[in-house]
Amino acid sequence: MTTQITSLEEYHREYAKSIEDPESFWKKEAETFHWFQPFDEVLKWNFEEPNVKWFLNGKTNITYNALDRHIAERGDKTAILWEPNDPEDTVINLSYKELLEEVCKCANALKKFGIKKGDRVVFYMPMVPELTIGVLACARIGAVHSVVFAGFSAQALSDRVNDAQAKMIICSDFNRRGSKNIPVKKVVDDALEIGCSSIENVLVHKNTGDSISWNSLKDKWWHEELDGQESYCTAEEMDSEDLLFILYTSGSTGKPKGVVHTVGGYMVYTSYSFRNVFQYQENDVYWCTADIGWITGHSYIIYGPLLSGATTVMFEGVPTYPTPARFWQICEKHKVNQFYTAPTAIRALMAYGDHLPAESDLSSIKVLGSVGEPINEEAWHWYDKHIGKGKAPIVDTWWQTETGGILISPLPGITDTKPTYASYPLPGIQTVLVDVEGNELKENNVEGLLCIKHPWPSMIRTTYGDHERCKNVYFSAFKGMYFTGDGARKDDEGRIRVIGRVDDVINVSGHRMGTAEVENAINEHPAVVESAIVGYPHDIKGQGIYAFVITQGVAKDDTTRKEILEVVKREIGPIAKPDKIQFVNGLPKTRSGKIMRRILRKIASNEADSLGDISTLLNPECVKEVIDGNRTLI
Repeated sequence: MTTQITSLEEYHREYAKSIEDPESFWKKEAETFHWFQPFDEVLKWNFEEPNVKWFLNGKTNITYNALDRHIAERGDKTAILWEPNDPEDTVINLSYKELLEEVCKCANALKKFGIKKGDRVVFYMPMVPELTIGVLACARIGAVHSVVFAGFSAQALSDRVNDAQAKMIICSDFNRRGSKNIPVKKVVDDALEIGCSSIENVLVHKNTGDSISWNSLKDKWWHEELDGQESYCTAEEMDSEDLLFILYTSGSTGKPKGVVHTVGGYMVYTSYSFRNVFQYQENDVYWCTADIGWITGHSYIIYGPLLSGATTVMFEGVPTYPTPARFWQICEKHKVNQFYTAPTAIRALMAYGDHLPAESDLSSIKVLGSVGEPINEEAWHWYDKHIGKGKAPIVDTWWQTETGGILISPLPGITDTKPTYASYPLPGIQTVLVDVEGNELKENNVEGLLCIKHPWPSMIRTTYGDHERCKNVYFSAFKGMYFTGDGARKDDEGRIRVIGRVDDVINVSGHRMGTAEVENAINEHPAVVESAIVGYPHDIKGQGIYAFVITQGVAKDDTTRKEILEVVKREIGPIAKPDKIQFVNGLPKTRSGKIMRRILRKIASNEADSLGDISTLLNPECVKEVIDGNRTLI
């Protein structure tokens, strides 16, 4: 197993070693894994191309390390503990031995379909064990998995399938979510109708058994294809830098970015960060409430926990069904020791009252985690008092899809915690704050742009099919540094507080939405001439989506608003629907025609009194009209 830090002195010692000699530090951690062929060089890198390679020429398989490696000691231990949407349904416990067998059966089924090393397989599934089994089956045979959150629209799914040129989609018939059964297979059918010419087969997991349409040429049932398959499949020997998965994330331009992670470095770092951030012990029960459609689910439901031999909880449902006490009831039921969720969920559950968590026995909880966005102070204190009872440290974790794993976080019971502060970088993570010119701000009590000046094993390698985009987005702003896109400040003791995005990306309930992607969707409405999207403070989501829209030939009323929302739902999915739509006659622009989103953000946030000088705008007269419309809308 990778190193687990157990004291403050050890943290300082390990951090110092990781900065002074990163290669020796990560060599030691990597050598705790099984390699079919040992690596002969730890790191080769430059940030200008960019080109980063870890554990060069090493051959391994991440599923061998997540499953086979544990069988002798933990074969009968629960690997996945699945809690169903309906608390009256049966809980599923899959041991490491059982999980390995199911993964191998699925891997053999995939091979029967001609899926081989390097082929891309897209998943569009609910939070059921079969999703984890399928993902690991891909990794077993060297296929590249790309999980698409099963709330995205058919158009968004089609875009991602086509960008990855995937050969197969694996989905369910329906998704159980609270009191609803959501037609997942229908979305896949619609995506294929839009156009996904690379897809040869659709493997369908029978989740609810409700009626679905069926294409006998492409559609195959999961249970029929896995039935009778051999329960062992030899793990494909993968180069450390072979692709493991592609995960699409919104950017500041309309097209989603396919973030690429590779086998070796991702394996080493997710295990190391999981064991340290959550201080996992052998018999603990760990629960991350995220969806596997996002990076949190990849790294801290599947890979990090399983590589560490942990018991990881998967939850199919939502936090408010059939009661807003559901999270706390599950914690009591399974005696959860580490609980990891998003500030959005915490704020939403706060609104239901303090009595609900008090009705459940939460004494098993040793560590509380927060992920997806900076947690506000009120939510932090409520979480600490009512869930942790003042005894479970809160790890306010900062990281990104592109980083692969947690980079900044307290270590519970080891480093101190402070509300709203992600705290200190993990060993191996060389964070810096810079000014807009790229000058490093070395002192404390400063605010700047958050960068990282040395590679870490799980960092992004490229954006799929477009390496130039990777270079431009992450490595061009400041020479020799990875730019996170976030602003941050350091307090007088060097703790880091991440303030939020500085580019045109909105963080909605912990999910990053590119403004251009949402604007492109709105502009699909035939009456929309132009639109601009900004984020604004939202009590539950952290940031809401505020749309300023210019229309022509239609009434500026709720009917048009509903039509626009339907277009966004169709193009991207419900998650991207604006919370507010304000109709305007003009948008403030520079003389070169660029929309001044800074001004619109101020107006949407009710800070119109601090707009600064607007006289240099191309059309300063439109600002008053936008402000007046905002006040009317509110």
